[in-house]
Formats: sequence, C-alpha cells, structure tokens
Amino acid sequence: MYVSFHGHSVVKIKTGDYTILIDPFITGNDLTDLVAENEKPDVILLTHGHNDHVGDTIALAKANDTLVVAPFELAEYLSWQGVKTHGMHIGGANQFDFGKVKFTQAFHGSSYVTEKNEIIYTGMPAGILFMAEGKTIYHAGDTALFGDMKLIGERHPIDLAFLPIGDNFTMGIEDAAYAVELLKPKAVVPIHYNTFPPIKQNPQDFKAAVEGVTVHVLNAGDGVEL
Repeated sequence: MYVSFHGHSVVKIKTGDYTILIDPFITGNDLTDLVAENEKPDVILLTHGHNDHVGDTIALAKANDTLVVAPFELAEYLSWQGVKTHGMHIGGANQFDFGKVKFTQAFHGSSYVTEKNEIIYTGMPAGILFMAEGKTIYHAGDTALFGDMKLIGERHPIDLAFLPIGDNFTMGIEDAAYAVELLKPKAVVPIHYNTFPPIKQNPQDFKAAVEGVTVHVLNAGDGVEL
C-alpha cells in the first residue's frame, strides 16, 4: 500500500487493486500537485461537507463512476447530484471490496456552500479509519483535540495518522502533538495547513513537538509505503 499527501487534506491511497482519494480538494487548491481531470479514483472517502474537502468529488465521481463514501446527510446530498454514494455514520463500519471503512467523531462543522450561496447542512463531521492489506490509516478530518482519540488508538492500532495542524479552524500544533500522544500511531503526517492565511503554520514546529513517533512532513505528491 502506498499513501501519498497532495496538499491541504487530500490523501491518496493505492492498494494492489484500488485507488482511493480522501477529501479531494484539487481545483482551487494552490498547494496540490494533482490535476482533477487526470485523476481516476475508484473510491472517494469524505470526512465532511465543507467545500475545501468535498472539492472535486462530484465531477470526479461522475467522470469515473466512482463510489463516494461519506457521512449520511452528505452522501444523500451528493446522490441528488447524480453521484453513486454509500452513506455511513459515526461509530459505524463497513467492509467493502476495497477495504474496511469506519467513521469516528470529529469536532467541527459540516455544510456545503452552493454556487447560489446556499448553505446545505451535511450532517456531522467525521474522521475516517481505513483498513486494508493489514494496515490501518486514520484521517482525522477537520477536528479539535478530544479525549476519545485515546480510545480510537487503543481500539484500532494506527499505522499512519493524518492530523490537522493549521489552528483557527482545527487543532493547532500543540493540540495536534498531544493528539499524537493519545492516538499512539506508528507514524503521523501533518495536514490542513498553509492553504489559506488563517492556517499558516511551520510543519517542522509540529515535528519538533512530537516525541517518540515518526513524523513525515510531506510535500504535495510525496508518500509513504506501508
């Protein structure tokens, strides 16, 4: 399994048979190396409904007959746009052909802003546990620090965690470093920083704040073999 980072919160997972994209915010993301028209994901996993996470989901899913797995209300909204979806909710897990997905809690908001400036409520935000080929990946989505991260790590030993460090809208560096202590992953990648002025951070400060866990500070397009 190869797991790569593509700016903001975009993560690509390539297993032996499938390509999975998480939160594919490509168009309008100055920090990504991806070109939306070139991506052909088999599956898209979404943490919540904010536009900088849903991103190019609708266009990608329609072009590639991609399955979109998302929190229920967000999945329903996307299905109304002609997208093939599978709705889930926090605490629920499902075994798919491409791997097992479980949604965890996240403390944030979740809504989608349409071109008509309508705000569509898209349910609860979530984190994602993805399990395939004997490995477990945790994408925290957008979230504050919360104590049950300890429970998540105890119940699902994590090989690689993706944690936001941008502050303002999510955890900052200090809280994210404490989240690592709770989760106890084998390795961690900082995400959701430097895309917009309010979330400017130096990821090396996060790396310096984490003790006893490997921190991969990845440029867009870089990845980790699991």
